[in-house]
Amino acid sequence: MASLFGEIKNPLATMDTGYGDLSSSTGLVYFISNIIKLVTVAAGLFAFINLILAGFLYISAGGDSKKTEEAWAKIYMSLIGLVIVVAAYAIAALVGMILFGNAGAILSPTIYGPGE
Repeated sequence: MASLFGEIKNPLATMDTGYGDLSSSTGLVYFISNIIKLVTVAAGLFAFINLILAGFLYISAGGDSKKTEEAWAKIYMSLIGLVIVVAAYAIAALVGMILFGNAGAILSPTIYGPGE
């Protein structure tokens, strides 16, 4: 006897998106992608605020060499932190390219719905 609405099938069991078995990896891929994006934005904001504060410290140093050196140290550390974040983003893209053949596989995964 046929159901009034038809048969409902699991779309994840039949999809082939190039990521393998999506029923077990979809959540992890999205989780890693969101964590990478969140850390990137937080690090960028932190570095921006730190650069502004270091700039104020440099301006208010008034010729004091100790304060000027402290301001330059904060500026260098902020810039090094940004380089590390960009390198981490690039490594995530490289790992995505090696494992999935797509640089955006980890950074912005594409998961297709039914009928696509």
